[in-house]
Order: sequence, then structure tokens, then C-alpha cells
Amino acid sequence: MAFKTGDEWRRQKELDEARKAGLAPAEVDENGREINPHIPQYMTTAPWYLNSDKPTLKHQRNWNDKGKDGTQWYDRGAKVFQATKYRKGACENCGAMTHKTKDCLERPRSKGAKWTNKNIAPDEKVEDLKLTCFESKRDRWNGYDSKEYARVVDRFEQLEELRKDIKKKEQLEMIHKKDEAAEVAVDAEAGGEGAIDEDETKIKEEEEAGFGEVKKRVRTTAGGSTGSVRNLRIREDIAKYLLNLDVNSAYYDPKSRSMREDPQPDKPASEKLFHGDNFVRNGGEYAAWQNLTLHSITAHEKGLDVHMQANPSLAEMLYKQFKEKKDQLEDKSKEDVVKKYGSAAAPLPDEVKVLTGSERYVEYDRAGRVIKGVEVKAKSRYEEDVMINNHTCVWGSWWRDGTWGYACCHSTVKNSYCTGKAGAMAAAQVVEDGPDLELDPKKVDAALRKLEERERAAVEGDRSKRKYSSEAGAGQDVTPEEMEAYYLKKARGDDPLMAMMHAQKGVVSGAVTGTAGYDLL
Repeated sequence: MAFKTGDEWRRQKELDEARKAGLAPAEVDENGREINPHIPQYMTTAPWYLNSDKPTLKHQRNWNDKGKDGTQWYDRGAKVFQATKYRKGACENCGAMTHKTKDCLERPRSKGAKWTNKNIAPDEKVEDLKLTCFESKRDRWNGYDSKEYARVVDRFEQLEELRKDIKKKEQLEMIHKKDEAAEVAVDAEAGGEGAIDEDETKIKEEEEAGFGEVKKRVRTTAGGSTGSVRNLRIREDIAKYLLNLDVNSAYYDPKSRSMREDPQPDKPASEKLFHGDNFVRNGGEYAAWQNLTLHSITAHEKGLDVHMQANPSLAEMLYKQFKEKKDQLEDKSKEDVVKKYGSAAAPLPDEVKVLTGSERYVEYDRAGRVIKGVEVKAKSRYEEDVMINNHTCVWGSWWRDGTWGYACCHSTVKNSYCTGKAGAMAAAQVVEDGPDLELDPKKVDAALRKLEERERAAVEGDRSKRKYSSEAGAGQDVTPEEMEAYYLKKARGDDPLMAMMHAQKGVVSGAVTGTAGYDLL
């Protein structure tokens, strides 16, 4: 672009003012179109790198706006080139260069084009359309050619003409069969077409009731199998898409006006106005049909020759037999349980009824004391007050430190014999002597070494050193530290963890001495 001097800018400004006032013609761009004189000069002047000497608006247009007008679409089935021999890098199955072998849509050949070098498929037309979000995701009619519907219209018109001819012939035949054929025949010939059109305009009651009939397909992107659905709503009803305004809620199809999922799954069922279109399908005999189908599939997987679609009668008969056998097994299981454990719903025997109820009159005061009559404690259906092993009290009549026992002898062993007051005194003495004594660790270690020396001498055959059970210890008091050492060295064959420790160290169970057991601890 050439730079203008001051006089040139002044003359250009005067010319622009004259054009705005209508005294001079408007400028024309390189395409011959007039430029509005009211557009500022800085917009009509092209940049210097475009090398444009005349005013233009070409640089103001969007050069990258391609394929967004909604008119372009994929040219399906178009072929660009067909080779005569196999090319390196092409599909091994059909020989086309525009896709790989794993993406080939042709029938798999026993020997591909790579090896036979025959029947090379043409290359597909690869297009890169830049579509907007609406056209690529929401416009369901994008790429549709309205000319394809012309065949449908022509076929409908042909059928309509044929139907009118057949109906006209039927009317003429009926007219000729009547006695007054002359008068009626004249009317039919004069206004036959009008009579047909008049009959076609009549609407039956059942057709009038179906004013809200909507056709939809639910096994496509739009809906389900073809059927008549009257899903129009009245003005007082709330639209389905207004029940939940969350963008992640149930999907609503505006074309078929369907919302299969429940838009309010967390709301109580008693407060819902709409449960989803699929809610209606779960009613009626749907559950029974689903169980029958599931049973047929499971039986077929286990090797039974049954198929729900191929032989529905056999499938239903086998399912009926399966239900009968299942009910019989459940009844038998219930009978076995009742026979073994009894039934809480069964009537009580007479001897239990006597224990559970009485007609004796007992009167109480406000404090709960008996005023009149004798109070009888209620009995259960199980045996009570049963004394065993010479006990005078029942088991559980005494408790101490989390342990149950007998109140007569304070014994905590259920199957023990009663020892009377002597046993209770002995139990009390054990409790008094039970507190842990403070032991001297040094004396315990000395007692352990002394005990080990005696056991070692007994093993080596030295009889001079005797054990606690010999006469050498008679008349001497045993200290608490010596008793603690004896307990530590005592073999504990009934200890399960001790046996496991012996097995881990390779020691045979039952051949371990007290010393070995202490060492393992």
C-alpha cells in the first residue's frame, strides 16, 4: 500500500464527505459491490501487507468460517481413487489406503488383497468438517437430504389414487345391484369424486380419540420400537424437563417428548408426580416375564436345550415345573425346621397353659404391696427351679466378679457337687488370700537357679540332691518366691500355644521337660 501525502488525505476526506451527503457515488470494492460511505475510513482501508490500493472490506470478513453454515456434511460412500494393485501401507484385507486392517468394514476375505492383489477396494473420501457444538451433537437432521423423501411422497400418491379407483368401482357395483339404479347411477357419475372426498373427511370416534397419537422409535437414538404413544399433557401439568433443572439429571428427548429415567430418584414415591417413562413398563406381568426369561437363560447356560424365543411354550412349561419343585422344597424345609425346633405360632400345650395363667384374685395397693390374695409369679414354658447335684439353689443364683455360680456353696462350676457352707467359706478364703504379693526379683532368680540345679542333678543320676517331694524339705516353709519359680518351671502340656512353639522349634510334643518349656517362654 502506497503512503498518501497531506493533500491526498485532504482530497480523500472531502470526497468521503461528498459521498455521505449523496453528492458523489459510493466506492466499489474488488468484487464490484458498493461500500457504505458511512463506514469509517480506518475500517475500509486494508493493511499494507495485503497490497490493496482500493478500499475494501475483505480483510474484515472471517476467513476461517468454513463448514459452519449447516449445509456441509459427510459425503458418504464417495470414492476418490481405485488402485489396480496392492500398495504398501494399505489395508491387508481390501487394499484401501484410507484405513487400517483392524478398521476395515468389508467382509473378511480368506486371502486378503495383500496376497491375491485382486479386487482392490477404492479409497474412501476423507473429510474434516469443522462443525459447531449444536450441529455435531444436537441437530438430528443434519446431513438429511429432503430429496430422498420425494420417493415416499410419490408412492403415497400412487396408493391414494389406486385406493380412490377401487372405492369408486365398489360404489358403482353397489349402485347397479339396486332397483333404482338409474337415479343413483346418475348421481354417482356426476359427483362420484365429491362423494368419495366427503366420505374421507368423516372422522370416526376412535380416530378422534387418538388426536394425541405420537409415533416414535425407541430402539434408535430417538426412542423405542415403533408404537402409538399418547404422551401429550394438559396445561395444568408440569413439563417433565421442569421437574429437575440439574444438567446431570435424567435425559429428556424433546422430539419424542420422552424421559425414560426418574428425574427425582431421591424424592419419596408418595410425593412424586412423575416416575419416568420406564416406570410403566415395570408393572403388570413384567416381573413374571423377566423371571421367565432369566430362568431360560440360566437353564440354557447349564446345558438344557431351552430357548425363550425359539420355543416359548417349552420354556414356560419348564419354568412352571421349576417353581413347583422349588415350592415343594421350601415347604419341606419349613416342616423340618418346625419339627426340630418347634413353632412359636403353634398353640401351647395344656400343661404350659396352667403355668402361664391363673384365675386367682390378687389386689395391690399404690405402693405395689399385696393387700388381698396371694401373688403368684409367672412361669415360663421352660423348666424352672430344678436342683441338680445336691444343690439347694439353682445355677445363676450367685454372682461375683463377672462369674455366675450357686448361692448355696459359691461354686462357679455348673456341673459341680454342692459343698455347702464349707465350700462358701473356702471360696471366701481364696478371695481374701488372692491379692497379688510383691515378689523380690532377685529371690525369684535364685530360686529358679536352685530348681534348675536339682533337675539337672536328677537327670545326671545324682540322688544326693532331692526334690521338693523328698524328706529333705519336710518341716521347712516354702517361700512365695520358690512357689513362683515352681510355677514358672512347671510343664504345661494343655497350653495350645506351647505345643505350637514346640512344633516350630522341632521339639516333639510330650518330650519337653520343664526347663525346656521355661526356656521357650
